[in-house]
Amino acid sequence: MQLDKISRNILSTLQRDARITNQDLADKVGLSPSSCLNRVRKLEQAGLIGPYLGTVNLPELCRTVTVIATVSLKDQSTETFRAFQHAVDAVPEVVESYTVSGTFDLFLRIVAPDMLRYNEINDHLLDALPGMVNISSHVVLSTGKPFRGYPLDQLIDG
Repeated sequence: MQLDKISRNILSTLQRDARITNQDLADKVGLSPSSCLNRVRKLEQAGLIGPYLGTVNLPELCRTVTVIATVSLKDQSTETFRAFQHAVDAVPEVVESYTVSGTFDLFLRIVAPDMLRYNEINDHLLDALPGMVNISSHVVLSTGKPFRGYPLDQLIDG
């Protein structure tokens, strides 16, 4: 889908404030409300936007421990990666998973209520492929720059 400046502005605005009213969004991007809503629907249908998520202020809600885990698999076969990813998918506390190039095979972001639960998750992932998985855990002490959206103006040729 070709994106003009208005569609990029719609994406950028919704990325910052997904709860903005259609009227306010239309005003911001210089469209009528019906044209704006039509564009948003086309962007959704094209899979360029959605699902819409709320950002939860987790430290205000409860105590947690966040761990960035680097994972190395001893077998690089597709079947091994699939089996490990299946084990990862079964753990709701694994909130992000990336297959990467380089020294490690995967990065996982795990948010658990405490270290006891994190250790249980770690054991579950190690047991998924006995003797085939090495996990190095990095406990997050603070978040310097939380994710707040993509820099669309820098990423999309315009």
